[in-house]
Amino acid sequence: MSEPAKTGARTRRLRMEFALFYIVTPVLAACLLPSGGLLAGLFLFMLVGLGLLWATPGFRWRELFRGWRAIRWEAVAGLAALTFAASLAVMQVMAPQAMFSLLAHPERLLLIAVLYPLLSALPQEVVFRALYFRRYRGLVPKGPRGVVLNAALFALAHLMYWSVIVVVMTFVGGLTFAWAHSVRRSFLMAWVMHSVAGVIVFIAGLGIYFFAGNVMRPF
Repeated sequence: MSEPAKTGARTRRLRMEFALFYIVTPVLAACLLPSGGLLAGLFLFMLVGLGLLWATPGFRWRELFRGWRAIRWEAVAGLAALTFAASLAVMQVMAPQAMFSLLAHPERLLLIAVLYPLLSALPQEVVFRALYFRRYRGLVPKGPRGVVLNAALFALAHLMYWSVIVVVMTFVGGLTFAWAHSVRRSFLMAWVMHSVAGVIVFIAGLGIYFFAGNVMRPF
């Protein structure tokens, strides 16, 4: 097989892989997985993503640890303030009785603050930012269109919660995290922003919308 033919075949395989991983799998999981299996399904999805990144030609894990100097801490603070304000507004309208409910359980809040960045934000950023912009960089659009597509796929992955609130918040968050990774060239900035925003969401009480036990499919 000639080199152009090999390149074309590889591109087709990557396109199919991309569609299966980022579109087909999240939709099937949202529609078919029972609520009790959502977390296990999400964990498996993340493991597959880690495996794909590890198998990406030329990728080295140390790439993820570059970019501390590119972090704009004022942008992190701005996102924190906006997330806090938006979370309070949503909770005031949708579930005022659950606002700041975790403050009554400081041990749970501390556990979330410690574990969320490591067990949730980090693998999500690896799969949706590092993998997306590294393994599929020849397929996805460049510039703002690539950022918007990334955010849309990130929101789609949260369809399993069947909540407009979750989809909207993850899309907006995805725009920010994708910007940090692709424009600031800092995976670490995306991870820090995701971690900070996620912990604030739980502090405000919005974590109730990210709890698998509360999932109610519309069908």
